[in-house]
Amino acid sequence: MTSAKNKKIANAASGRDPADKAETRSPSPSWWLADSWQLRTHFFVAAAIAIITWLVLQPCLANTITAWDDTAYLRDDVFIKDISWQGIKAIFSKPVMGNYHPLTILSFAWEYSQVQLDPWLYHFHSLLLHTMVTVLVYAFVVQLARRPLVAVVAALLFGLHPLHIESVAWVSGRKDLLCALFYVASCMAWLGYLRAAGSRRALWYVVALFLFIFSLLSKGVAVTLPLTLWLIDYYEGRSFRPMLIIEKIPHLLLSLALGVITFRVQHAAGAMDMLHTSFSPIERLALGCYALTTYLWKALLPLDSHCLYPYPDKVNGVLPFAYYLYPLVCIALAVLVWRFSRRSRIVVFGSLFFLANIILLLQFIQVGESVVAERYFYIPCIGLFFMAGWLVYLGLTRLAPAALKPVIIVAAILYTGLLGYQSHARCSVWYDELSLWSDEVISEPARAPQAWNNIGYYYSQRWAAASTPQDKQIFMDSAFYALNKAIAARPAFVNPYLIMGEMQRASGLTGQARTTYLRAFALNPKNSNLPTALAISYFTDKRMDSAGYWFRKAIEIGPSSASHGNLGNYYEAIDKNDSALMEYNRSVEMSTTNHVLYVNRAKLLKKLNRWPQALADIETALRMNPDLAELYYLRSFCDTQQHNNARARQDADKAISLGYPYVDNAYYQSLKNK
Repeated sequence: MTSAKNKKIANAASGRDPADKAETRSPSPSWWLADSWQLRTHFFVAAAIAIITWLVLQPCLANTITAWDDTAYLRDDVFIKDISWQGIKAIFSKPVMGNYHPLTILSFAWEYSQVQLDPWLYHFHSLLLHTMVTVLVYAFVVQLARRPLVAVVAALLFGLHPLHIESVAWVSGRKDLLCALFYVASCMAWLGYLRAAGSRRALWYVVALFLFIFSLLSKGVAVTLPLTLWLIDYYEGRSFRPMLIIEKIPHLLLSLALGVITFRVQHAAGAMDMLHTSFSPIERLALGCYALTTYLWKALLPLDSHCLYPYPDKVNGVLPFAYYLYPLVCIALAVLVWRFSRRSRIVVFGSLFFLANIILLLQFIQVGESVVAERYFYIPCIGLFFMAGWLVYLGLTRLAPAALKPVIIVAAILYTGLLGYQSHARCSVWYDELSLWSDEVISEPARAPQAWNNIGYYYSQRWAAASTPQDKQIFMDSAFYALNKAIAARPAFVNPYLIMGEMQRASGLTGQARTTYLRAFALNPKNSNLPTALAISYFTDKRMDSAGYWFRKAIEIGPSSASHGNLGNYYEAIDKNDSALMEYNRSVEMSTTNHVLYVNRAKLLKKLNRWPQALADIETALRMNPDLAELYYLRSFCDTQQHNNARARQDADKAISLGYPYVDNAYYQSLKNK
C-alpha cells in the first residue's frame, strides 16, 4: 500500500499519470488536442485572462513619452520619420540605440506616421501586444502541459507580474513585447511540427522558422530559441538522435548571425564600456549569480521594483564579500534541480527554460550599466510560471488533502490579486520621467546617481521652457539640487556636470560653465564630452584659439563623428574651408545616419559653389528628416544655380509652409518672376 502511494506521488511530481502515459510519450497528430467544445472553452478562458490583464494594466494608457530612451527612439530617430520603401530599407540596414531590432523600429515608424509623438497610440499598442503575448502563453502551456489549469495559472502570473511593467509601460520596452510575441508563437509552431503528420509537418517547421526570424528582428535575445526547442523536444519525450541537431541547424545559424551583429553593434555603441568601475572575471561570476538569484526571488516576491539596478560599489577596490556567496546559492539550486532530473520533467523543463533564456542577460559580459533589469525577465519567466502552474494543479488534484484544497485556491487567488494590485500601481510610476525617477530615489536613495541626474535633466528642460523669471529660478534651483545629489553620490559622474554647465552657459555665465567643466575634467580626463563642452563655451565667447585647442583635445581623447563634426564647424567659422570640409567628410564616414552632418556639409559645399555635391547631401538629409524646413530652402537656392527654377519655387514655398524664418524676400520675389 505504501509503495503504491509513493508511486502515485512520484508520478504526480513528474507530471505523468499511468493513464496518460501514452499521451505524454507519443506525439499526437492533433496539435490542439481539443474538440470544438474544448476550443470554445479555451477561447472564453483566454478572453477572460486577456480582459483581466487589460483592466489591471490599463493605467499605462495615460502615460507620457519619457526622456529615458523614448525620445531617442521617437523624437530624435530619423529612421521612423520615413516609412517609404527607402525608409524601410534604411530601418533594416542600420542599428538604433546600440541595438539591431528593425521590426521594433518599423512599428514605431508606422505609429509615428499616424500620430507623430502622441503617446496614447504607442502605449495602446504596447498593452495590446502584452495582452496578446499573455494569451499565447496560455495557448502554449495548455498544449504543452495538456492541463488547462496549469495554463491558466501560468498565463495569469505572466500577464499580471509586476516585473513585466517595465516592458509594458515604457514605450522603449516594445522590443521585449514584439520579440516575445513571435518567440512564443514559434514555440507553439514547433509543437505543431512535432505533433503533425505528413505534409503539415514541413509546413509547421517553416512557420516556426519564420516566426523565429521575426523574433530575432524584434530583439536579439531571441537567439536562445534553439535551446528552448531542444527543451520542448525533451519535454515531449523525443529521444536524442542526430536529427534533433540537424533540424535546428537553420535556427543555430540564424542565432549565430544575429548574435555577431548584436555584439558588434553594442560594442560600437559603447554599451560594453559604460561603467565607471571594472570587474574581474571572478567578480563577474559573482555578480552574474547575484543577478540570477535576484530574478528568482523577485519572481516569487516582486517587492521594491526599480528601473535601474546599479552595479555595487567596490570597497577599497574589492567587491563586498556577500556577493561571493551567491555562486554557492546557485550551486545549491543546481543540485536541487539535478536531484529532480530523473523524476520530474516539469522541474527540469521549467528550470532550464528559465536558465537558457536568462543566461545571456546575467552580465557575465557587461552590457549597459545595470546588473539586473526587470525587462530581461519577460521571456525567461515562462519556465518559472509553467512550474508554478503545475504546482497548483498537483496540489489541487493529487498531493494535497481535500481539506487543504480550498486553502490552495484562496491562496492562489490572493497571491494573483496582490500581483495585479502591485502592477496596477506600478503603471502610474511610469507616467513620466519625474514620477519614474522620483520613485527610484525613494526606493534606492543611497545608490541613485543616475536617477538624481535624470531628475536634474527633467528640471533643466522645464527651466529652458519657462517663460517667467520666477519659474526659471524655481526650476534652476530644483535642477541644481538634484544634480548636486548625483555628484555627491558619484563624484566622477560626468552627466550632471554637463547639464549644470549647459544651464550656466545658456544663462550667459560661460565662465562659471567652464569652471564646472574643468572640475569634472579633473576627475574624469578620459571623457571626450567635457573638452567638447569647454570648446563650445570658449567658442561662445569668441576665444577661438582656446576653442580650437579643446575641439582637437576631444578628438585626441575619443575620435567620433560628433567630435570631427564640431571641429569642422570650428574651421568653417574661422574660414578654413578646406580643413572644415575634411573634418565634415570624416564625420560623415563615421556616421551615415545623422542628418545634421549632411546639412552642415551641404552648407559648406553651397558656400564653395559645389552645387551638385551640395544637392546630393541635401537629398540624403531629406530622406532622413523630410520635415526640416531649412533643407528645402537650401535645395531651392542650389536648384536656381542648376537652372531648376520650377523645383526651386516649390521648395521655397515648402520652406515657408514649414515655418522657415530666414527666407530672403528679394530672392523669393525673383523666383516668382522666373
